[in-house]
Amino acid sequence: LLSSRMDNAEACFILSSRCEVDRTAADHQTILRAWAVKDFAPNCPLYVQILKPENKFHIKFADHVVCEEEFKYAMLALNCICPATSTLITLLVHTSRGHTAPWEAFRQLTGTKQTLNRESQQSPEQWQKMYGRCSGNEVYHINLEESTFFAEYEGKSFTYASFHAHKKFGVCLIGVRKEDNKNILLNPGPRYIMSSTDICFYINITKEENSAFKKQEKHRKNHESKLSYHGASRLPVHSIIASMGTVAIDLQDTGCRGTSGATLALPAEGGREGRRPSIAPVLEVADSSSLPTCDLLSDQSEDETTPSDDEVSAGFEYAKGYPPYSPYIGSSPTFCHLLHEKVPFCCLRLDKGCQHNYYEDAKAYGFKNKLIIVAAETAGNGLYNFIVPLRAYYRPKKELNPIVLLLDNPPDMHFLDAICWFPMVYYMVGSIDNLDDLLRCGVTFAANMVVVDKESTMSAEEDYMADAKTIVNVQTLFRLFSSLSIITELTHPANMRFMQFRAKDCYSLALSKLEKKEREKGSNLAFMFRLPFAAGRVFSISMLDTLLYQSFVKDYMISITRLLLGLDTTPGSGFLCSMKITEEDLWIRTYARLYQKLCSSTGDIPIGVYRTESQKLTTSESQISISVEEWEDTKDTKDQFSCRGNHRNSTSSDQSDHPLLRRKSMQWARRLSRRAPRHSAKTAEKINQQRLNLYRRSERQELAELVKNRMKHLGLSPAGYDEMNDHQNTLSYILINPSPDTRLELNDIVYLIRPDPLTYVPNAGPSRKDSFCNTVGQDTREETQL
Repeated sequence: LLSSRMDNAEACFILSSRCEVDRTAADHQTILRAWAVKDFAPNCPLYVQILKPENKFHIKFADHVVCEEEFKYAMLALNCICPATSTLITLLVHTSRGHTAPWEAFRQLTGTKQTLNRESQQSPEQWQKMYGRCSGNEVYHINLEESTFFAEYEGKSFTYASFHAHKKFGVCLIGVRKEDNKNILLNPGPRYIMSSTDICFYINITKEENSAFKKQEKHRKNHESKLSYHGASRLPVHSIIASMGTVAIDLQDTGCRGTSGATLALPAEGGREGRRPSIAPVLEVADSSSLPTCDLLSDQSEDETTPSDDEVSAGFEYAKGYPPYSPYIGSSPTFCHLLHEKVPFCCLRLDKGCQHNYYEDAKAYGFKNKLIIVAAETAGNGLYNFIVPLRAYYRPKKELNPIVLLLDNPPDMHFLDAICWFPMVYYMVGSIDNLDDLLRCGVTFAANMVVVDKESTMSAEEDYMADAKTIVNVQTLFRLFSSLSIITELTHPANMRFMQFRAKDCYSLALSKLEKKEREKGSNLAFMFRLPFAAGRVFSISMLDTLLYQSFVKDYMISITRLLLGLDTTPGSGFLCSMKITEEDLWIRTYARLYQKLCSSTGDIPIGVYRTESQKLTTSESQISISVEEWEDTKDTKDQFSCRGNHRNSTSSDQSDHPLLRRKSMQWARRLSRRAPRHSAKTAEKINQQRLNLYRRSERQELAELVKNRMKHLGLSPAGYDEMNDHQNTLSYILINPSPDTRLELNDIVYLIRPDPLTYVPNAGPSRKDSFCNTVGQDTREETQL
């Protein structure tokens, strides 16, 4: 400590060794180091990384603490209801070069160190350009009275400020903090009135001080003092807004809108007046009479009506409150859906019947929603943070997914005490190595399968081999259950290239070359273009190491991340959720119009889009998922016999060209054909049919037959197993704070920060839950003509 001059240091970072066999012992060493620094240099800011949540209270005195297991399980949980949350958080806390051109509004100032060499901007793939550009968005802060972006919204509602700041400058205002309060509020809703002393937190490609807007504002003040606002045409950045392709969304600002300006209101039909606009304006100040107060224990959402007898018998009559028992000291109390009485421990076992029920598999329970399965080695205290975000009070109770914990080792009694109050939480002792265990825990009825990295495999003789067992097990799951959404945690980010591995996939090989180029250019996120990471199907806790480092410059980053993940709840602060764009919502058309619709109806703030596209089938042999049977159906009889002859001549030479053929089976078929009389047409036809059946039988069909046979052996119905429904030919990626003119596409998933329902309940929302159906019966053809 003396040699490092700790007493004169600006900060001290203490990191734990996550690859130790005994992670508790590693935490103990970290705690002692933190105590030593605090004793020697009590005024030195301390940044500590801890592994297990039960050890947090020993270092409560540290300025900033990141607990790996807390963040890990919370992100994996949100990945199940908000796809790719782990990727969203990783991109936000990393410094990516992103992309500023052609947005002149976001060009860097002369003399900045940021390079103009952007990720993926030379790529021929359009999705890589969009994804790489939006990855440059980060969270920044500024005082409102000093801000060009937000100063004019003093005295206006938060929702109004967020929408107009995005409309004019392309920035996304997500939260505020009052001067006399340390608590950050994410989307406090339209009730919150902006003050000049507020600290504004926003998502943007660069901080305001480095943007061209700040430079233009200084120039304007020097040459045009005391210039008043006279509409959009007089804005200094009017030309910039036009170049961004933003729809002219002139809202109904009193005295600010020109007579010829385009609006979002539907054009008048037949001279009729008084027709409601398709998208309501965002009010400067919320009308208090239209915002009802919310009783803390009452249910205000549309699905929280009086339950039916079936719902009561099925256990849907839940209470809301704070969990009476926490497995460790230091967990943040969260208002959750709870049972009126705790479940007996015997009923928590999914695969064992007891005196209270006789169910022994997931299907027997008759769950209405699909399962979320977590495969872990032990039920550590951190696993508690997987359950809490999925049972938070703001999740609609009819959308709660049953949670099944597939554990290698039986859980402790104190862990069962913590989870027995939560509805639809079960455990089962088993392993993903065993097909029977997977089938019993309901893998065929699961929406998501979360595979947690095992502590016993983290310390391998070869560093990168620590993930070998997890990778192979996940690959087996991927081959057996192709329709299953698998989310995997790995020790090393470099191993994510082996997720859903296909040896002859030319597209993956091309992405590998792109990753090498980005690494040579000095990218901090060279792995970001790997398809499993972009889609949020793989995560490594080491990706969040930068969160602790960024806290040195942005002391609010840990707090904002914990609020987004649901690890902390602050009264008045919103929460992260998502909604899916359907055909009925496509009339919105652009992200700018989506922003206005959300702000004016539900008070939600969109922060990004999760998009899924069909992957083009290139020359990659592994991407061609069409079965031989389907291919044969497109041929006539002459082509079929010609194809058979060609395969008969080629089976003895190179079997690698025909991966669906089985050498021994075809040899058996040839021997059988030689023994048969040459003149028997009936026998020859029968042999040809047998050979054709063997040829048509693909590897996928063999795997499907294997799974169905095991299900029958276990007494399970194979009806839920659909071996043909897979997503192997799709790619998914995230667009954080996309440009206002970004077109919405079918099945886009929008990330939202929704206001706290305990403080704000919208009453002017859409008629369909989380939808933007037109509620006034207007013709959508008129929308497209705007």
